[in-house]
Amino acid sequence: MIKAVIMAGGSGTRLWPLSRAGFPKQFLSLDGDKTMLQNTIERLDGLDISSTMTICNEEHRFFVADQLRKIDKLGDIILEPEGRNTAPAIALAALLAKEEDPLLLVLSADHVIQDNLAFIETINQAIPLAEEGSLVTFGIVPREAHTGYGYIKKGKKNGSGFAVEKFVEKPSKKVAHKYVKSENYLWNSGMFLFKASRYLEELNKFRPDIYEACSLAIKVTKVDLDFVRIDEEKFGFCPIESIDYAVMEKTTDAVVMPMDAGWSDIGSWSSLLDISEKDMHGNASHGDVVLYESRNCYVRSDDKLVSAIGLNDLIIVNTKDAVMVAQKDSVENTKIIAQQLKLDGRSEWELHREVNRPWGSYDSVDSGNNYQVKRLIVNPGAKLSVQMHYHRSEHWVVVAGQARVHYGDKFLDLKVNESTYHGKEVMHALENVGDIPLELIEVQVGSYLGEDDIVRFDDVYGRETN
Repeated sequence: MIKAVIMAGGSGTRLWPLSRAGFPKQFLSLDGDKTMLQNTIERLDGLDISSTMTICNEEHRFFVADQLRKIDKLGDIILEPEGRNTAPAIALAALLAKEEDPLLLVLSADHVIQDNLAFIETINQAIPLAEEGSLVTFGIVPREAHTGYGYIKKGKKNGSGFAVEKFVEKPSKKVAHKYVKSENYLWNSGMFLFKASRYLEELNKFRPDIYEACSLAIKVTKVDLDFVRIDEEKFGFCPIESIDYAVMEKTTDAVVMPMDAGWSDIGSWSSLLDISEKDMHGNASHGDVVLYESRNCYVRSDDKLVSAIGLNDLIIVNTKDAVMVAQKDSVENTKIIAQQLKLDGRSEWELHREVNRPWGSYDSVDSGNNYQVKRLIVNPGAKLSVQMHYHRSEHWVVVAGQARVHYGDKFLDLKVNESTYHGKEVMHALENVGDIPLELIEVQVGSYLGEDDIVRFDDVYGRETN
């Protein structure tokens, strides 16, 4: 029996401005119509998987549930009160599955696999080793002397794999060339297969502090809607550590299985260019893009026409609220821009103009002195919290679908081209009672229009109320 453990944390700041802390790359569609998380889950269809367990943080929980529900793959969703790196996260999964003691297939939600058959075949080849007690990691057959990945040196042959001789940090270009030429090194993918009990044994041997903290954290769990919550206070004492440092570099039972399946972790815009379909001049484009006499560029636009003329080796990314232009060999510094925006107190490091919520999304289309205009999309059957505002009034105009507005115990049903208004300090709620997404225009007027001027009284999604 195999249980898949999907690691869905991380902020993906190297893919800013598309990936942001509030909506990172694993929830985006970068390589096709499905999101990276959805692709990761559907990639498992060729394996004998009994169930899935997705681990994510608190603020991303509704994204995970919504995206898995859309592909009918909703499994257990474990919420980390705070990120403590991979060793504790995997320990939580292993402890929660300890009674069944399945094989745990640990995957990141933000990887691309282009050859799914090769992926499935390699996993199946690793199963006997994991069943015998080995801790299997999957090493990617290198296509180039990449300096952005760690490496694993192969040791003696062990079944279909090799004993791990050593793990190596990201090397210099010169050293990376030496590794690739020797054919003794593989890229460290961060994917694993092992019995839950074996991982816990080795973790308890080498890092009993992590084992103890995680064991205490799961003693009291709480099911909240689609989510499993652990003890926040106990987990807060857990050390921060990766599985490589905590276990894999110390155990004598580590085995690396070579994988050649078109793997990439999409760690930068240049790596996305590498796996994208290109034109005859080496350009990849996404959205409304026109190129002329340009070569080896990646150009993406999410909301308007972008044209590029006579450009070479550039990355151009346009979102609704930001434009980034970078040389291909400088895209690793994208995260520095995101960090600077955070230090400057700007929202663009964390949020897009269009913000996802558990009930749907809103897009801030215009704003000025004491007013703001938003476009709200409410999913069928979804309902906003019962709330009020101290500093603003709101006008709602329905442009698609059917709305039910709650004012205390009163209900008002609205159709297309109908509107309503509520002033400050009026308790209200909004619900989609139709079968299609409800779309409405919201005009806010007031002295303060921040999102923190929301006083919640009741919320079907379990968000904090006053």
